[in-house]
Amino acid sequence: MLGKILLLPITGPISGLVWIAEQIQERTNTEFDDQENLHKQLLSLQLKFDMGEFSEEEFDSQEEELLLNIQALELEEESRLALELEEEQEDYSVESEFIDVYEEDEVYQKQGVFVKEYEENENLVLSP
Repeated sequence: MLGKILLLPITGPISGLVWIAEQIQERTNTEFDDQENLHKQLLSLQLKFDMGEFSEEEFDSQEEELLLNIQALELEEESRLALELEEEQEDYSVESEFIDVYEEDEVYQKQGVFVKEYEENENLVLSP
């Protein structure tokens, strides 16, 4: 008991990470199972239609519904992945502190103008 209390600062975060990993695994399994179940239902529907249990209109309407559900799951997964990717990119975004090449050229051109004016003006006296 005392050992558990003393090791809590070490084991606490580890058990938290294990719990998070289990939750992610569970969610992934349910999403995969949902999509797999829809594909199985679609296959079952096709078999029933081939055996003559459904009319073509009933088959078309049920097939369309299943295909729309499959498409919705795929779009949801794509949007979730895109959101995760966007969040990762925001975490690593770095703003540039450098000046543009065009601005750099302007700075050097202005320096050249000042140097030329100084060299051409012989009466210029520098004071400390």
